[in-house]
Amino acid sequence: MNAVTGETWTHHEGIANGVRLHWVEQGSGPLVLLLHGFPEFWYSWRRQIAVLAERFHVVAPDLRGYNLSEKPPSGYDMETLTEDVSGLIQLFGEQQAAIVGHDWGGAVAWAFAIRHPESVTRLVVLNAPHPARFAEEIRKPRQLLRSWYILFFQIPLLPELLLGANRCWPLVRLMRRSAVQADTFSDEDLERYRVAMARPGALKAAIAYYRAAVRGRRSMEELAAAGPIQTPTLVLWGEQDQALGKELTYGLERWVPNLQVRYLDCGHWTQQERSGDVNRYLLEFLTA
Repeated sequence: MNAVTGETWTHHEGIANGVRLHWVEQGSGPLVLLLHGFPEFWYSWRRQIAVLAERFHVVAPDLRGYNLSEKPPSGYDMETLTEDVSGLIQLFGEQQAAIVGHDWGGAVAWAFAIRHPESVTRLVVLNAPHPARFAEEIRKPRQLLRSWYILFFQIPLLPELLLGANRCWPLVRLMRRSAVQADTFSDEDLERYRVAMARPGALKAAIAYYRAAVRGRRSMEELAAAGPIQTPTLVLWGEQDQALGKELTYGLERWVPNLQVRYLDCGHWTQQERSGDVNRYLLEFLTA
């Protein structure tokens, strides 16, 4: 029995794409991967795992660099991150999976669906923009201002010093402040996130995602210029996200013709703020 709210998932580790990953796992059936965002870990899916496990084999990994997964000095570029997902699918002896991603996990999910369309049965993205749509919107002053943190993370050492102060409390407090509902994160939740981000090398690795994205701009441009994603896709978007405006969902049909979009009255932490709605939409879409 897992200590977190009495759930029955189990913890595992394995090597995928040459990196040691930790994940939690529950259920049997078609494989569903749940990919978390910044500054989270598998725990961000705690309210979805058991629900989906009634129908699916659910795996929620700590992405490279996060929590209990390995924290190598490199490999935070999008090409490597997508190969981590491919390696994880192969690790379970599968050729395909449904991919569900939030925030950075959503960015990886978009990239994986573009690079490996044959490996994705269904795609669900929560509050993470398609690379082509983001490339359009970031040119506008409003989204550019909202994305100030991307530039901030390019400064050497300073982000780690400020956000890592007091064992990462400034970072996790931002999660509570940016949630629309004040009770989204309990004190226990914040402590779990704090402990995960305070692990040696975790904060540096998490920020490395943003640094690698800017350094690897050409790779991101290639993703933006790729052909349409034909995989059935569901986008769930918290309308009050302070960092990523819902305008990023407008016109997505140009790149994702087989698309459904659902808006939720919440902020950025979609599956944690509106877990009941998210669970319902996930089950409806993944079982269709």
